Amino acid sequence: MTTETHARTGRSRYDPASFEAKWQQRWEAEGLYTARDDDPRPKRYVLTMYPYPSGDLHIGHWYAMTGPDIVARMHRMRGENVMFPMGFDGFGLPAENAAIDRGIHPAKWTYANIDTMRRQMRQMGASFDWTREVVTCDPSYYRWQQWLFLKLYEAGLAYKAMGAVDWCPKDKVVLAREQVEGTDRRCWRCGTPVEKRDLEQWYFRITNYSDELLSFDGLDYPEPIKAMQTNWIGRSEGAEVDFPTEADDVEPIRVFTTRPDTVFGATFMVLAPEHPTVATLTTDDRRADVEAYVAQARRQTEIDRMSTDREKTGVFIGAYAVNPMTEERIPIWIADYVLPGYGTGAIMAVPAHDERDYEFAERFELPIRYVVAPASGELPVGKALVEHTEGEVLIDSGDFSGMAASEAIGAITRTLEERGQGHFAVTYRQRDWVAGRQRYWGAPIPVIYCDTHGAQPVPMDQLPVVLPTDVDFAPTGVSPLQEHAEFLAATCPVCGEPARRETDTMDTFVDSSWYFLRYCSPDDATQPFDRATVDTWMPIDLYTGGAEHAVMHLMYFRFFTKALRDLGLLGFDEPTTVLRNQGQILGADHNRMSKSRGNVQAPDELVERYGADAVRAFLMFIGPWDQGGPWNPTGIDGVYRWLNRVWTIAQGSDAGDGQTGPEAEELVRALRRAAHSTIDGVTDDIEGFRFNTAISKLMELTNAVARAREAGLGGTTAYAETVDMLLVLMAPIAPHITEELWERRGHAYSIHQQPWPVADPDLVASDTVELPVQVDGKLRDRLVINADTPADEVERLALASEHVQRYLGGRAPMRVIQIPGKLVNVVTPRD
Repeated sequence: MTTETHARTGRSRYDPASFEAKWQQRWEAEGLYTARDDDPRPKRYVLTMYPYPSGDLHIGHWYAMTGPDIVARMHRMRGENVMFPMGFDGFGLPAENAAIDRGIHPAKWTYANIDTMRRQMRQMGASFDWTREVVTCDPSYYRWQQWLFLKLYEAGLAYKAMGAVDWCPKDKVVLAREQVEGTDRRCWRCGTPVEKRDLEQWYFRITNYSDELLSFDGLDYPEPIKAMQTNWIGRSEGAEVDFPTEADDVEPIRVFTTRPDTVFGATFMVLAPEHPTVATLTTDDRRADVEAYVAQARRQTEIDRMSTDREKTGVFIGAYAVNPMTEERIPIWIADYVLPGYGTGAIMAVPAHDERDYEFAERFELPIRYVVAPASGELPVGKALVEHTEGEVLIDSGDFSGMAASEAIGAITRTLEERGQGHFAVTYRQRDWVAGRQRYWGAPIPVIYCDTHGAQPVPMDQLPVVLPTDVDFAPTGVSPLQEHAEFLAATCPVCGEPARRETDTMDTFVDSSWYFLRYCSPDDATQPFDRATVDTWMPIDLYTGGAEHAVMHLMYFRFFTKALRDLGLLGFDEPTTVLRNQGQILGADHNRMSKSRGNVQAPDELVERYGADAVRAFLMFIGPWDQGGPWNPTGIDGVYRWLNRVWTIAQGSDAGDGQTGPEAEELVRALRRAAHSTIDGVTDDIEGFRFNTAISKLMELTNAVARAREAGLGGTTAYAETVDMLLVLMAPIAPHITEELWERRGHAYSIHQQPWPVADPDLVASDTVELPVQVDGKLRDRLVINADTPADEVERLALASEHVQRYLGGRAPMRVIQIPGKLVNVVTPRD
């Protein structure tokens, strides 16, 4: 029996494999999801983070992508010109390490995975606009990334400098500070403990934008993301104070403090072991001890060094500084609890008012002087006075004694400014982005080194600097490009003499810092993006992805947007106005899905058994999209049964006995009310990323349709309209079955081009309301009444309640309070 015969007789079974691929092919062939730059309809740029092509898609990818796909589909049906592109983050360590493990070239591995992942994304029925695809490891893409790098270099926003950097000994690569995770400082990719090394590195001057990155005005971001970025930037207000030393030709030691009011209590100084003046200031008799301590400190993690549980250690370097306010000679120590990357790497130690300094002073018998006292005048015994209290004043602080501490902060700083020994200052925890990598599989940094003219940018007309393919890319600690003579050979663009090419490649996060711009004009061979087209689409209206990128990609792409704006390349401040984070689908063992753990759930086998729509709907039904959870296939059969029920209902004949009369009219009205309530509910839920409750409402409407048919409404217009409405509302979630059923019901292609339903407010409004009835403020009964019941009738019904009469005891109430449509409160008379 043919499918057409099945359709006529209503006896066809739900077989997703018989039609899902057909619709996927037709949608793509006819460009159903292709966004047009010149479309006059309101634009909507929906974007989800592109994947690393280091293997097959797993169920977590489906989970992350299905949510925004549903939103994009609904907005198309609401008459908007939606751009929903997809691409691949082809460069970086994940692809390179996978290739190394398998003994094949990263390019071959990457492009093979891209082919597989494209197929899998089409299989899930995602409405991606594939005409805008970008692949970051393609020279046509990274050519323009190199162009942007040079623009940043010309503007001083990209630079190379020596610095202490985080080094992964397994991957043999420098990590950005944001890529070091956990209290034990492990590589974000492989989990190996990270080391510190002094290397010359490329940086982006992201700290130029720290203050701007702290502003989220006009941005709809999840609060945890805003908090993480704010804490990472770590803005602190205070003063920088210069402490002269006794050494000749040594600049004063500058410290940053948020408590300049305590400077009179600074009885010693502490430098980070890595501070650049340590070697110069250390006296010969202390040098051996100092050097041994410095070496020991560099082997420790920042978390270890900042731990409050460990005993304080340190070494006196034999030198002294001068407190600029007391003019006292104070000793200079080094200690590992002072870190080089925070403030200036030096502190004025005020043991009476800082717990760490207090412990250090106690350990090494250094002076402790209280200079701030509470209003009571009572000073603590055996501990530092750290907490601010109302009315606290300065003591033992020269001319400032007796001044309120809150006033003294400004007064002392101004005095230091007048003396040229300090000034008001702001400092940040954030450091510049380490953007270079000593690995092969990345975009080459377009710089040439000439013995005469130093570092020179590669001329723009010589871009791209293409990665050679014949390279030994196994990690050695230096870039494998250093051994490639042909790649190294370059010509100085200034003098024409032989020069050497830069061998570092860019961090893969550079690739993702501007990819959303390239989607706007992916085939432009003359510029990284067309400004007019970017102005049409940007900023992104909705961006989705994992919260784990809070202080990496989600900060970097904001920085890039602001930097390119300042270069005159963009006309807006932020890459996206709305950000949503999906939860993470864990393996059944509650760990992150990983092939090495053997807990990955591949979607292909589920699609083969249940179809793509069932997998999509089940993933969205398992719980709130922003929470995720461990993978558990229990329940997918229930979702499949729901789709099968829809299949049966929609294909069954709409004919019925067409009953008429008051009872039939009420049944029709109830069906329409259910349908229009569902419109409002599903629309709100999809907009709010509450896909699980949207599906629940659709299941309830399915049940209502089934009950209506059993009640004999199959032949009514209301029934047919409700079935169609159910399919339209389901279309973003289950695109294949709804497209198939739409056609089988005789409608024109495509359901995804139908207008999104709008609820009739008169039908949504309930005919009845349930009113709580209180007696003296306590709930005693409930009334179910018509919504338009007059107030005097509401009072009569409330007083007639036997539960109310029990408390009135035959007496008249003192008064009856009504909040229309909300509650009734009967106040009993006082005895």
